[in-house]
Amino acid sequence: MNGASREALAAARERLDALTDNTSVDAAKLAEELASVTALLDREVSLRRVLTDPAQSGESKAELVARLLGGQVGGETVDLVSGLVRSRWSQSRDLVDSVEELANTADLTAAQRGGNLDDVEDELFRFGRIVGSDKELRSALTSRTATASAKGELLHSLLGGKAQPVTERIIVRLVTQPRGRSLEAGLDSLSKLAAERRDRMVAVVTSAVPLSDRQKQRLGDALAKLYGRQMHLNLDVDPAVLGGISVRVGDEIINGTVAERLEEATRRMAG
Repeated sequence: MNGASREALAAARERLDALTDNTSVDAAKLAEELASVTALLDREVSLRRVLTDPAQSGESKAELVARLLGGQVGGETVDLVSGLVRSRWSQSRDLVDSVEELANTADLTAAQRGGNLDDVEDELFRFGRIVGSDKELRSALTSRTATASAKGELLHSLLGGKAQPVTERIIVRLVTQPRGRSLEAGLDSLSKLAAERRDRMVAVVTSAVPLSDRQKQRLGDALAKLYGRQMHLNLDVDPAVLGGISVRVGDEIINGTVAERLEEATRRMAG
């Protein structure tokens, strides 16, 4: 992707992250619904052209999405897709690719919540190696004459009960809906998404007053240095904090003056 499409996808990723940072959101269900939207847009060429037509207002396109999807999928999915169609796209196909990426990312988020993301990443890698070394299996999975259900059954026999459910779901989607990509390219893309998700951590920050951009930058940099991984800040304001700050990363909570505690932790790590 380039130009407008790249910017639109970046914004959509941020919206998805903000949504799935809320643990009350069912990430697996969201993934399933986004996958169904991907299939719809891939099948209905005229629809995706309308939804990416720069001559149409973003609001009118969002209203069309609400009419089409309302009652068929959850409100979170409608909101995400509505945000996508409000953006500008370089090519109509980029919209479909982006919805598909969001579906896979939501599934990987579900794996991350369950503590299984490392397993999923490893299973994707190993499956790619197996396919690369077994010409007969690759031929069966990429055959244009075999039905999607037959390929799904084959994958279930290979992966069912032996791999994480998320791994099976995203591989089945890739194989049964390749959308013109090679199996190898699709698996490589999934592996990269899993690696990106694994390297991302979320810090829930609660402060008495909103943090300035500089404060957010300094806090994010300090936490990334402390944990050795990219850090996404999920910010909340609660006057009851009484001038202090609370930071939660996973099950770990840092209360009080963040700067002092981070400095203390850094000194301990330095030995």
